[in-house]
Amino acid sequence: MKTATTVLKWWARVVGAIMIVLGLLIWTGGFDQIIPVHMLLGITIVLALWTLAALGAVARVQPGLVALGFAWGLVVPMLGVTQTRLLPGSAHWVIQVLHLLVGLVAIGLAGMLARRIERSRSMDLAAGTASAVGEALR
Repeated sequence: MKTATTVLKWWARVVGAIMIVLGLLIWTGGFDQIIPVHMLLGITIVLALWTLAALGAVARVQPGLVALGFAWGLVVPMLGVTQTRLLPGSAHWVIQVLHLLVGLVAIGLAGMLARRIERSRSMDLAAGTASAVGEALR
């Protein structure tokens, strides 16, 4: 679980940074040909978020945070796919900013879930060590 958590945490961070750059290129215009790449990488971020939420459930991370991870993973693609049809015209920048914020929250949630999983795991290891020491002293 530790390796998977670490890989997914770093995937969300690195790919998230790439997504921001790609999104800004698309936003500023002239780079519409990279939209499919942006969408594919976005799907991988959502899959990483869902996997971290599942690992969080196994590691007994707060159920609310786990549920938020799963739910937010639904919001990201729903907004991403429909954003071109929302608030067309001069106010569309509001949707673009919202899309950026939703993506940033997804990256942050992935990191938060990973930290909680790691903390839960280290607490389990510490409890196991303390238990073993207690048994040895008896």
